[in-house]
Amino acid sequence: MASGQPLAERSASAIADTSCADVAVVILNWNGRDFLRQFLPAVLAHSAGATVLVADNASTDDSLALLRAEFPTVRVLENGANLGFCEGYNLALARLRGEFRYYVLLNSDVEVTPGWLAPQRALLEANPRIAACQPKIRQFSPDPAMRQLFEYAGAGGGYLDSLGYPFCRGRLFDTLETDTGQYDDVRPVAWATGACLLVRAEAWHALGGLEAAFFAHMEEIDFCWRLQNAGWQVWYQGSSTVFHVGGGTLHKSNPRKTYLNFRNGLALVYLNTHPAELPAVLIGRVALDWVAALRLLLQGQTADFRAVLRAHWHFMRRLSYWRKRRRQFPARLRLSERAGTYAGSLVWAYFGQGKRFFRDLRSEK
Repeated sequence: MASGQPLAERSASAIADTSCADVAVVILNWNGRDFLRQFLPAVLAHSAGATVLVADNASTDDSLALLRAEFPTVRVLENGANLGFCEGYNLALARLRGEFRYYVLLNSDVEVTPGWLAPQRALLEANPRIAACQPKIRQFSPDPAMRQLFEYAGAGGGYLDSLGYPFCRGRLFDTLETDTGQYDDVRPVAWATGACLLVRAEAWHALGGLEAAFFAHMEEIDFCWRLQNAGWQVWYQGSSTVFHVGGGTLHKSNPRKTYLNFRNGLALVYLNTHPAELPAVLIGRVALDWVAALRLLLQGQTADFRAVLRAHWHFMRRLSYWRKRRRQFPARLRLSERAGTYAGSLVWAYFGQGKRFFRDLRSEK
């Protein structure tokens, strides 16, 4: 495991510079009026110096009326249609090109805390090789005990196993850890969550933003993997904390989410795995996906079973497109060269060996 010691490149002047005037905090919204009313005040209160914007995906509720009436200082970018997470952000940030040095992709259902932004910006200021980072993500809840739990979308930093399955420190499948300070470090990871992603504008535009064909789910993992293949780094900043509701658009039990996760999961490994490792990884991934599909069928979740079948079929139908994208962004890093990787199979470790916590995984880096 890589150590969480301070960055060698970190300088006293960089850490002292906590100004966020070069940061755009961009909240993508689609019919999220209630989330905006609930969480936007804290974003405005705790993001001193930064510019807060809402990119609206043609909401049909009164989100825009709410923003005009209650948050007149918030800049609004209207996309004109529901473009999904990927294209919604791609279009919004394209309009901001040249205005800001850093962007924060912030979900509308995230509660930020005092001092959440400056440590993340300081991290990127201290090391120009870091293109993106995330804070610690805990569950939003009125229950104080629940607020101590890590949240699915990012937790203590994103990792990948040998077959490209994503997981987090603090969350393996349905097992969530309580935050006791075990992930208060600062370290490189495989991916940073799209729920609260600080990214260098230069890197964002160099890679063309998020993969539009993903629409939603795993798009930030693909983006972070592409960043690493291009020579950038992705980090976790454990001294910054936010709270995430989660499932604000699609609940994890929704077959549509099952479809997106399985389709995008295949695309993720196809696009980003090193050529020498791709055949074995893809075969292993397809095999385990079929095991998961059969498990869903045996559990009576027929809609989710069919969603997995559709996901594989639609991935194959667009194979020529994925090939083109793979050529455009070459997969240069082997498993042993990637930060935030577990050299084994997370599925086997969790279901076969009963390993429920990140600390039980012995071959991560």
